[in-house]
Amino acid sequence: MTCNIAACREALAHLDIDINPNTVQQKSRDFYWYSPILKDQLQNVTADFVIAPRSEQEVVEVLATCWKYDVPVTTRGAGTGNYGQAMPLSGGVVLHMKHLNNVLTIGEDYFVAQGGTVIEHIETTLREAGKEIRLFPSTMGSATIGGFIAGGSSGVGAIRWGGLRNPANIRRLRLATMEETPRILDLTGADISKAAHAYGVNGVILEVEMPADPATDWVDVLIGVDSFENSCRLAILVGEEEKICKRMLSNFEAPIPTSYFLRHRPYLKEGEAVLAVTVSRDTIGELVSLVGGVEGADVRLRYDQLEAGVKLPAAFELAWNHTTLRALRVDPTITYLQMLMPREVMFEKYAEVKARFGDELLLHYEFTRFDGVVAPVALPIVRHTTNARLEEIILILEQELGLPVFNPHRVTLEEGGMKRTNPVQLAFKKQADPKGLLNPGKMIAWEQPDWVPVSGKTYLFAE
Repeated sequence: MTCNIAACREALAHLDIDINPNTVQQKSRDFYWYSPILKDQLQNVTADFVIAPRSEQEVVEVLATCWKYDVPVTTRGAGTGNYGQAMPLSGGVVLHMKHLNNVLTIGEDYFVAQGGTVIEHIETTLREAGKEIRLFPSTMGSATIGGFIAGGSSGVGAIRWGGLRNPANIRRLRLATMEETPRILDLTGADISKAAHAYGVNGVILEVEMPADPATDWVDVLIGVDSFENSCRLAILVGEEEKICKRMLSNFEAPIPTSYFLRHRPYLKEGEAVLAVTVSRDTIGELVSLVGGVEGADVRLRYDQLEAGVKLPAAFELAWNHTTLRALRVDPTITYLQMLMPREVMFEKYAEVKARFGDELLLHYEFTRFDGVVAPVALPIVRHTTNARLEEIILILEQELGLPVFNPHRVTLEEGGMKRTNPVQLAFKKQADPKGLLNPGKMIAWEQPDWVPVSGKTYLFAE
């Protein structure tokens, strides 16, 4: 294929196009700098130009034109992802979805929104109708719903509803294919997995249909606990207590809270782990009662009892990947990992991690539901020294301690996920993007369908 950027740009010049090198570079980036490895690898990545379509028809026009001139297309929402998902490794066009930003329908128990709709706008709109969104990332104030579906896997609400892989949490995806004549497809049921968490490699998400639940009056509560192990025990108790209605359940090893949660520091106690709970106002009494019966645990902050005029960031802006962001603001050498922490061995594995790494690796868990079982997912903070040491830490966790790492220091779907190719998504890409022009470089299986991981080695598209 011969990529003809000039002809493509001329053909699309009547649309909302950006060719300014500075803004094109800015719109070619996400939060890849969370990772010191990706920061080195991707710092020079940029598109040739940016197109922001204003309608479904314009999306189709862009895709057909880029197909004609063999120009790669990388779809972008707000760029709040952390793994380079929306960065155009092969240049070409960044398809910016900022104009496709409307909530189209609010039904009795669902909503439909365009792919570029900011999630906070969806939540606000739903609440005006007495409803709320089920799952959202900690970046809901800027993240788009299409980006969340394409790049995310879980988020706030997972303690109640499980992650995005729960079939009940996404009802329909409407997307455009990249062919000579792009098709508009509606994926439902099992077909949703073809495009969900696929980094946009096999379709441009135009609309999302998801459940809308009755609106709940939520209150954030921070609980101090004398040890991280005890905060985990308390989290399991809270997570399994059916009388307590919860939207988020997160815990943080000391000294994460007092070192990095700066605006909350006056309410916290040095040396304590913190359990953050978002609980319904009508069941907060059950939570307080449960905590009161646990030795070494005390409620440190209730947002419903803040003094008049005091405003603090929501608890979810301390959790998920916001934990790393707050740490980075204090110490730019901080980075992080994502890994499974099997519930049945969580305490012995915690002891092994601490014995091996000490304060080089500080634990932060998000409690979610896997097939209905309350269990932690670990997003530990890492004190970064060298990239070689970071790679060594990952190898030790996986090979010696038996903890699967979802590596946030890799740019491909396979390396950052389950370390294997996805035949369903690959087969769909062959149908929906036969030239391989959608977000090239992010799916190893397109180039190497039989790929297997090699310890310590990064797959780079350029290879």
